[in-house]
Amino acid sequence: MTKPDQKIVKPSADGIAAAANSAIKSKGPAPVHLWNPPFCGDLDMRIARDGTWFYMGSPIGRKPLVKLFSSILRKDGDDYFLVTPVEKVGIKVDDAPFVAIDFEVSGSGQDQIISFTTHVDDTAVAGNANPIRVSLDPETGEPSPYILIRNNLEALIDRKSFYRLVEIGAHHNVAGEDWFGLWSSGVFFPIIQGSGLL
Repeated sequence: MTKPDQKIVKPSADGIAAAANSAIKSKGPAPVHLWNPPFCGDLDMRIARDGTWFYMGSPIGRKPLVKLFSSILRKDGDDYFLVTPVEKVGIKVDDAPFVAIDFEVSGSGQDQIISFTTHVDDTAVAGNANPIRVSLDPETGEPSPYILIRNNLEALIDRKSFYRLVEIGAHHNVAGEDWFGLWSSGVFFPIIQGSGLL
């Protein structure tokens, strides 16, 4: 309970950014899984399906700031938070918090390795630790492909990249059924049963 002369400080994007800057000692994601600060309420911040970050209804145009926020992002259950050592604030995410905008392939067939890059310059190599999954819209049947980037945070694979992935896909028998999918790091990721995408 607050005292009569004590002010309630609402979370702000500037405050979160300053706390994140002081807490992060190196490049890359912060160790948010080790931080357990008190929940300080929701911030009027949203990540759109195309990866655009909004604060109070306006897009955040500075990529370094977006990268800073993305480095302190955590998902607990179905909810997303920005976490620093001293505070935890809720934000809204329309779909996935990241967008995979490109990938590189080395090798071929079962030996190929697919490395993805996100719009905030995170990278992930598809494999057991970073699986690819595809969700089909129940009404339209349109596929939405995702890759796990880190700590249950996924990236939506953008349309142009997905079309390129289909070009390097292959058929493989999974539990007695024919599936079309992708090989990476020795793992087969089913996309659709049979030849539905071809």
